[in-house]
Amino acid sequence: MNIAILTNEYPPNVYGGAGVHVEYLTRELAKLNDGAHRIHVFCFGEQRVQQGNLTVHGVEAGVDIPAQDPRHTRFLDTMARDLQMAGRVAEADVVHCHTWYSHFAGCLVKQLAGSKLVLTTHSLEPHRPWKVEQLGTAYHASSWIEKTAYQNADGVVAVSRAMRQDVHDLYGVPFERIQIIPNGIDPDEYRPTPAPEVLRQYDIDPETPYVLFVGRITRQKGILHLVRAIRHLEPGVQVVLAAGAPDTEEIAREMTALVEEARAEGQHRIVWIPKMMPREHIIPLYSHAAVFVCPSVYEPFGIINLEAMACETPVVASAVGGIPEIVVPGETGLLVELEARGATDFEPKDPERFSRDLAAAINRLLGDAALRERMGTAARRRVLERFSWASVARQTLAFYQRLVAG
Repeated sequence: MNIAILTNEYPPNVYGGAGVHVEYLTRELAKLNDGAHRIHVFCFGEQRVQQGNLTVHGVEAGVDIPAQDPRHTRFLDTMARDLQMAGRVAEADVVHCHTWYSHFAGCLVKQLAGSKLVLTTHSLEPHRPWKVEQLGTAYHASSWIEKTAYQNADGVVAVSRAMRQDVHDLYGVPFERIQIIPNGIDPDEYRPTPAPEVLRQYDIDPETPYVLFVGRITRQKGILHLVRAIRHLEPGVQVVLAAGAPDTEEIAREMTALVEEARAEGQHRIVWIPKMMPREHIIPLYSHAAVFVCPSVYEPFGIINLEAMACETPVVASAVGGIPEIVVPGETGLLVELEARGATDFEPKDPERFSRDLAAAINRLLGDAALRERMGTAARRRVLERFSWASVARQTLAFYQRLVAG
């Protein structure tokens, strides 16, 4: 097959789960049938890669479009790159798009090249209303682009059962067009990897148990709720926040103020690493952590939970989206219920209660080393049994083939 993959993120420009997904999916697709399929990746950036049957084309905007509102700049830049993408795809049996950033290009390629249009649901704009802070009224335009793409897609890959239902409910996509294919993990890469010297590089004390968060500073990931929960943790515990790439200056200021407030109380050592860390460093952080915390208020899948579990670290996570399909409560970690404000506003109705519940679950694991060890072992076993990128690629290729066959 001739497959075009359209994406915002691709290494080295990866800041979220969608970028991780595309990196590993394309690598595994290129291996199938002894490399018989041609994979062309079009991404935002300057990448130029040729590895056998896998070719990566970085796409620049190529034009400076004036914006009446500075928050519209990102959207207009995205549209310019999408036009570049659409013009560069010569032919493709399938055009597979990841996130709304590439959806406009995918819709054009479907018409221009006659390709089957496939979308992977990493998240959905109606469930991320806080993006208005980042995009202004361009959020309404990105939502319109996304809706149009889903209503024109030949097939949709949902990363969880929850996302399959959301795609159907929000955009009316028939269930028979939606295939559930979860994210995966490379268990040979993500595995217990002790490296106390890496911890010391970031001023983390290897001898003191720590709670770990990994992710972007965005309302979706719930990091502000975790910082508010620190005051309720048992004294003496370290908290490591590997958190960078804030969505807006406003949330960056909120994060800074909350961390300073938590530090001022003086009961916990807080290490904030305000950048996206390289993989060779984040894996030891997962491996040494006593507990990994995923306090997301909206999470279609939650690949970071797989990464922690593969490193034999128990997880405390909010019971939202696709997370309950990954974390087995009482077996591989603990889930915290989140009562949301409404159908599209996923912020907790009672933020203080949510923070306290997060702290209570974390404290339960911190106080029982034997339980943490059992859960960590079970967590990696679950990853090995159920999630692998090779399986994801095989399922994805089979979906392509069914669509092309009609």
